[in-house]
Amino acid sequence: MDYPATERLIVDLRKAVGARHVLTGSRRTARFRRGYRTGGGAALAVVRPATLVELWRVVQACVAADVSILMQASNTGLTGGSTPDGDDYPGGLVIVSTTRLDRLHLLGGGEQVVCLPGTTLYRLEAALRPLGREPHSVIGSSCLGASVVGGVCNNSGGSLIRRGPAYTELALFGRLDDDGTLRLVNHLGIDLGDDPEAILSRLDRGDFTAADVDPAADKPAHDHRYVDHVRDIDSDVPARFNADPRCLFEAAGSAGKLIVFAVRLDTFAREDDSVTFYIGTDDPDRLTELRRTMLRDFAALPIAGEYMHRGAFDIADLYGRDSFRAIERLGTDRLPALFAAKAWIDGVAGRVVANFSDRVLQRLAPLMGDHLPTRMRVWRDRFEHHLLLKMPMADRDATATLLDTLLPDGWFECTAGEADKAFLHRFVAAGAAVRYRAVQRRTVEDIVALDVALPRNARDWAEELPPELATQVVDTLYYGHFFCHVFHRDYIVRKGVDPLAFEHALWRRLDAAGAQYPAEHNVGHLYPAKPALADFYRTLDPRNQLNPGIGQTPRARGWGREA
Repeated sequence: MDYPATERLIVDLRKAVGARHVLTGSRRTARFRRGYRTGGGAALAVVRPATLVELWRVVQACVAADVSILMQASNTGLTGGSTPDGDDYPGGLVIVSTTRLDRLHLLGGGEQVVCLPGTTLYRLEAALRPLGREPHSVIGSSCLGASVVGGVCNNSGGSLIRRGPAYTELALFGRLDDDGTLRLVNHLGIDLGDDPEAILSRLDRGDFTAADVDPAADKPAHDHRYVDHVRDIDSDVPARFNADPRCLFEAAGSAGKLIVFAVRLDTFAREDDSVTFYIGTDDPDRLTELRRTMLRDFAALPIAGEYMHRGAFDIADLYGRDSFRAIERLGTDRLPALFAAKAWIDGVAGRVVANFSDRVLQRLAPLMGDHLPTRMRVWRDRFEHHLLLKMPMADRDATATLLDTLLPDGWFECTAGEADKAFLHRFVAAGAAVRYRAVQRRTVEDIVALDVALPRNARDWAEELPPELATQVVDTLYYGHFFCHVFHRDYIVRKGVDPLAFEHALWRRLDAAGAQYPAEHNVGHLYPAKPALADFYRTLDPRNQLNPGIGQTPRARGWGREA
């Protein structure tokens, strides 16, 4: 885009949201242009609308200027799907950050919720807690601070087995037609009128009544089928993955190819009467038998079943202590402010010392005291494979009997405090890998982070790298959602190794095993979108102006048809 055109666009964006919320220049935009784990590139501007009408006007200005548009919520993705990748975007790129659009509206006494594009899981969880209800996901499985809409757009899963991938067929979104016409599509099931700005303004304010809300009983607001789907332990198809055609519908799985203004989702009764078992073994076949037996024979599915390998335990212990303490003592609701402060400090100090805040926090971590219960440390020394199994209290005795049969000396029932600490230790593992890379740059080339869905009938889930690959890594972290057979595999690649070549070698192994990847993040810029997924993207965005290039697809307008 030529300089005068860029300046005109910046003026229009400032009119839409105010000059303070249009960021330009490499330093001010840095934290929005760099991915949480991977990716980075150029942007003409970062725009931070505060209302849905402002968001609509920002998109209108970008469409009129024919610039590429990248929607970004919390920027916690692992594949770079919400950050630029290089600088070759048609017309240049504008990043629209939705973090100020964090409002929500409860429906039906909290049985459903409407979330705007910046609403975080923290905020939703806090709103539902007094009502004895929960969102689809809690905290997050491989990142902290994730947005609700981002989860839907990426088919994200989570630790709660019964709820499957984030999914809804009720959404309000903007769609760009092939000729550049921007249309607002209201499939939210709430009567808000016909004028786009009136619709958006009313929704923003919550200016609607119960009479305006269609029960929409024929439109699912979560994946109702998953509770049966996950039990098919003899299927050679994974239970859930990003490109699963079962869960591609408008906003669900859209990966930035629509402007999603709001989603409507079911919430779930919180299951307070539960018990957690901490399980250890050196024989992965014991855990395989446990999973298959419970999915096949138990009337109720487990609430959660989180796996952690000893290597992930150790790296989370060493590099995740400060995150653990921050969440434990401050709660998750303060994390966004802490992340923003950390990014600001790194933006200032990074010109002198790379990864300054990570280095300082890592030095302070030993002063924070031992954060893990004694019995967890004993199990760490005894066993290679760890499983956190949360069950309804009604199934406590049946579970204990099964554990006595399969793993007689490898389990204990957690106290409430032990359970909280065990799950929190599991959740800080992914951030610990990022810290490892930040402070060990002399020996670490990069992280290769794979998000893998194994077939439901897979028995060989505990990976052993062949020697030619094992020598290329310094450490590996294996953790995940065991009963769904979704695993996060983080490889800390040795200095001098080509991470891309290493990753492609892993892909070949996964393809041979019938795995799907990514499982609960979008394809980003790391993975090629498979033909059916690329076709879905083309259907949503025939002009290819929204997040062009996602999944290594063409970036040209019209998907290159003009070429």
